[in-house]
Amino acid sequence: MVEFEDVFDEYRKSHLEPLSETTLELQRWLNEYGHDYYIAQRLKRKPQIIRKLNRLSVRLTQLQDIGGCRIIVEKNELVDQIISFLKAKIESTEELKLVRITDYREKGRDITGYRSVHLLLERSGKKLELQLRSRIQHYWAESIERTSVIYGRHLKESEGDERVISYFQKLSDAFFEIESGRTPSVRFRLEIDVAKKEAEGIIRKHSLSKAIDSHVNEDIILTLTEKERRSSSPINNWIIVFDWSSGKFVSWDIVGKTPDEAIKAYVHYENQFPAEKHFEVVLIGSSHVATVRKTHSHYFGIEDYEKILENLDESIEGFRSVGAIDVSSRQVLLKLYTKHFWGQKSVAQETLRNHFCREVHNLDATLDKLVQQGLLLREYAGGPVSLNIKARAEIDKLVS
Repeated sequence: MVEFEDVFDEYRKSHLEPLSETTLELQRWLNEYGHDYYIAQRLKRKPQIIRKLNRLSVRLTQLQDIGGCRIIVEKNELVDQIISFLKAKIESTEELKLVRITDYREKGRDITGYRSVHLLLERSGKKLELQLRSRIQHYWAESIERTSVIYGRHLKESEGDERVISYFQKLSDAFFEIESGRTPSVRFRLEIDVAKKEAEGIIRKHSLSKAIDSHVNEDIILTLTEKERRSSSPINNWIIVFDWSSGKFVSWDIVGKTPDEAIKAYVHYENQFPAEKHFEVVLIGSSHVATVRKTHSHYFGIEDYEKILENLDESIEGFRSVGAIDVSSRQVLLKLYTKHFWGQKSVAQETLRNHFCREVHNLDATLDKLVQQGLLLREYAGGPVSLNIKARAEIDKLVS
């Protein structure tokens, strides 16, 4: 077992130098790029590697993402631009080779909805993975990472309740529609809201903690910034130890300038803070500590337990206009709209309760609210309801 550990650590270490050289070269190139970006590197965590080996039934030497680099840009169209930019740069050098490009943006990589573009690179005989993401794609990826640890299931590996995975897939599809210049329908937004509520209930039953609410101590950032300022290295290796049971950083420090020193520290921390006790140990390389807050944001500002999953209307600015009505109100409006209950053509509340809107648990309160908003007509409390023709333009907008 000790011999295997030594081989494992040595093989992982062999990726660090070519990875750091690649990250620095990419960073130099991107200075000519002309748009904002964030870039950071990481060596894959030991628990991740072991799970992947077991899941894929492959040898360690067959893994191609032990060393990885991540670039985040503002918009999806900039991902296309940066691919063309980097391809031209890579073709002009002999040290770095582009093996292949895999684009997961159109349909998502799997049932989880993961979206990104992966460039498989090779340097000094070692395969390295470069991930290119837009801000929204990165937001989704960080959200599912954060939720996975709180839930205690590896959602990106399709582990966990299929209803939770389905929520993230729907959310990813909606984000893709937005980035493609299309507006997801109200029906689809309603599906997402319903899926979110269901997923939240499932996660509450399995959560590691009843009150995870963490924000990084700004004093840590100030201390690390000072250490970074004193460092002469163009890229610093940071060891981060995060305790997901308490939502707090255990340790965060610059470690070793050489691969030997960095890996020695990495192994030490992994042994001291095991994953089975809900610790996460990660080795991240970056030129600036502030970049880590962008590229690995799921460690910062963990959502309150009651807000484990993001509400779609609050997540993306373009959805905020539909936040005036809640999920139950949308369900009622959509059902009345599709059944053409307008003006004098009304429907009894009991019919709604027993047939059309059985999934709406607070129907009476919802109908009262819609009447007060002028979206529904009703002559007396408890009486039949219909859509208000005078509010047609607003209703069309809410359900189209």
